[in-house]
Amino acid sequence: MKKLAPIALFLLGSLTTRAKDGYRIEVTFKEDIPDSVVYLEHYFGKHLPTVYRQDSARVTGKRKVVFESSKEQLGGVFMVVYNHNSKLAEFLLNNGDNFRFTVDNGSGNSGLSFTGSPENERYMVYNKLMETLANRNKALTEKRGQAKIRADSVKIDQELKTLFSEQADYRSAYVKKYPNTLLSNIFLALKTPEPPEKEHYLEDGKTVDSLYAYQYMKDHYWDQFNFRDDRLMQTPIYDTKLNDYFSKWIYQIPDSINAEADKILKATKGTKELFRYTLRTLATNALQSKVMGMDEVFVHLVEEYYMKGAAYWLSDKDLEWYTDRARKIRPNVLGNTAPDLNMQDVFTLKDMPLHDVKAPYTVLIVWSYDCGHCKKEVPLLDSVYRSTLKEKGVKIYSVAAGGELSEIQQFINSNKIGEWINVADINNNTGFREKYDAYSTPKIYLFDEHMKIIGKGLDHSNINEVIELTARKHKG
Repeated sequence: MKKLAPIALFLLGSLTTRAKDGYRIEVTFKEDIPDSVVYLEHYFGKHLPTVYRQDSARVTGKRKVVFESSKEQLGGVFMVVYNHNSKLAEFLLNNGDNFRFTVDNGSGNSGLSFTGSPENERYMVYNKLMETLANRNKALTEKRGQAKIRADSVKIDQELKTLFSEQADYRSAYVKKYPNTLLSNIFLALKTPEPPEKEHYLEDGKTVDSLYAYQYMKDHYWDQFNFRDDRLMQTPIYDTKLNDYFSKWIYQIPDSINAEADKILKATKGTKELFRYTLRTLATNALQSKVMGMDEVFVHLVEEYYMKGAAYWLSDKDLEWYTDRARKIRPNVLGNTAPDLNMQDVFTLKDMPLHDVKAPYTVLIVWSYDCGHCKKEVPLLDSVYRSTLKEKGVKIYSVAAGGELSEIQQFINSNKIGEWINVADINNNTGFREKYDAYSTPKIYLFDEHMKIIGKGLDHSNINEVIELTARKHKG
């Protein structure tokens, strides 16, 4: 057998060995600290003060701590928190790292010096540069505030622009020199697209395309973000970037939100933390949104991801909550035909089906006579009905959500809403709570003449606005 050449031995070794998992971080403070224990913490998507505790270590000799773990560690931006949680020393951490650093207690992040971590040494150089640029920016901003003539302001604005260029140039050069490192991916993630300054025109070659900059930003927003690097989750970047994108650059309609959500979830598929954070954040935002109809996005995410096994981190009980919530919302998303309700008139007990109501618009309100908010909302809605809605032919289908019939009748009479279609589920067989997600009251929906749901989550103050908006769309 031929002997392997040295280079072959090296390659063979590289295939059979790898760096140890975990970390070992030795920290020395130049001055005594008052703590007996200090903490290792990290970001997770958000800026300070939102950080998560990773580890703790006991102080020896009032100046030294060692954090050590043999478990695989997701890298990111970490910090040692000391002086009774009042100060922190920030640094970069990767799985397998073994280094030490010294903290100059009075100098913050700029007073760190590293041994055994070239990337952190470079990170400190960058931090010192940013501190210098920040001081220059502060001085120029103050100077601009004192400028008395336009020429001086223009000159200072150019100097400020130069500062931003210096920062961008430094980051670009770093990425080119140290590609695929954690800090390079952080710099790329922070990068904001810059639309070309020249004017762009529509196909006629004459009309300026006023939406060009918007479309450019939307199309290139994520160009530099590495969706395959889970370490970016443990930085203070992603939450702001994700929410900024969906709130500023995506039209706030369910179809647009769903399409963009699918794109980003596809990009993060196969990662652990980025995918989980994206799906969880988008679902939570949709469910809590004040924008009418966004619950349709929640239903889409649950049906396409949660119910298909993508939410691997959830217990069966938690998954059932999402599934049940989506199933309750699904029947009454905007655009659906309103589920029919064969309710009974609270005075005559005659059947009064919802779909028998003939009107250009129908308001459905579910209320309870012992609900404090209902006691305020019902008379306010009736006031709007008498002043505005009635002349537009609007009818109100008023559903009492249970209780004694005599109490229901008394509530109707005392609030003088006899002109409404006042009904209740006398036979207890309509399932109105499930059909209209009416587990709390009051609940108000708006239907068009075809009983299509055009408004939900409404109150007395915005029903007329939705009607007028719908009318304008039909005219257009």
